[in-house]
Amino acid sequence: MAYIERSLGKVIRKAAGEFPAVVLTGPRQSGKTTLLRHLFRETHRYVSLEPPDVRAAATEDPRSFLELHSPPVIFDEIQYVPGLMPYIKERIDARRGKAGRYLLTGSQNLLLTEKVTESLVGRTAMLRLLPLSYREISKTPQAAFPWERGTSPKRHRHAFGPLWESFLRGGYPELAANPKRDAALWHSSYVQTYLERDVRGLRQIGDLTQFQAFLRALAARSAQLLNVTDLARDLGLAVNTVKAWISVLEATYQVIILRPYFRNVGKRLVKTPKVYFADVGTLCYLAGLKDAKHAMSGPMGGAIFETAVVGEMARRLSGRGEQPQLYFWRTSTGVEVDLVVETAGKLIPIEVKSSATPAEGLLSR
Repeated sequence: MAYIERSLGKVIRKAAGEFPAVVLTGPRQSGKTTLLRHLFRETHRYVSLEPPDVRAAATEDPRSFLELHSPPVIFDEIQYVPGLMPYIKERIDARRGKAGRYLLTGSQNLLLTEKVTESLVGRTAMLRLLPLSYREISKTPQAAFPWERGTSPKRHRHAFGPLWESFLRGGYPELAANPKRDAALWHSSYVQTYLERDVRGLRQIGDLTQFQAFLRALAARSAQLLNVTDLARDLGLAVNTVKAWISVLEATYQVIILRPYFRNVGKRLVKTPKVYFADVGTLCYLAGLKDAKHAMSGPMGGAIFETAVVGEMARRLSGRGEQPQLYFWRTSTGVEVDLVVETAGKLIPIEVKSSATPAEGLLSR
């Protein structure tokens, strides 16, 4: 499979030169292992913690395990052995001035953040690798945002057919690098693997069929206000169950929760948010969409396009090593800005329209 350059590569190299450890999180199959092994193929050995025997060895005798796999080293899927973190801290503190000794990857944001906060605070850089951005797929990963170039907004024309075909496929590297790969079959396998490995590990979910129904119902609400009570009622579930399941999706990078922008930070946390699937290809699969024309002209066309834009912005900002600060804005009278990006001390309003010929007024807003 051909290697696709990632915009986060430069950030990771810089972090590895400054911190004793780097933790790279992100959803499964986003390319974390490929990226680290590509960047550090000549300097770091690689150890996957996913095989049960390796996991058992690391759990039963962590000190001996770390002695056997001495740095510089890449530990892949560190969430399987969170108890290893305090012993990594112990070894880092023994040689505090040495940078780039431990490179760790993981697919569960919540669990990893807790363990890093407990054990590696001040000793590690936390970075996030999301699926490929449109710029990365187009082989221009370091491209600037329009507002950074100091130019007025320009109309960029894209062939809508290929663009919507790319929405159906999504941004996971394996699909981008293999154009002939069946996207629906890949996403089906991905969702099933995700359910078995991540969901079961984070929550006691007895009925996976019910959880799959929840995923599809949530997909139908992508780019909409998230009314948890209505969603729970439609599925015949308790509100707290739905809240817990949404937290699982967010912790495993499957959804993006967009909160309304207020100057008062407290208000952002209590007002109704919007929900987006992080990968537009996963959204299209869960919505049962297999044809680009149907996806574009169907009832979910606008939601799919808006989901793609929000996901693209999250990926590009994460690729710079930033924590994306994304919001929407809506007044009590219904006036709305689809996306507000807070970056470098500025608020950037973005209006999302899927029309091939947007009104002239939209370009100057």
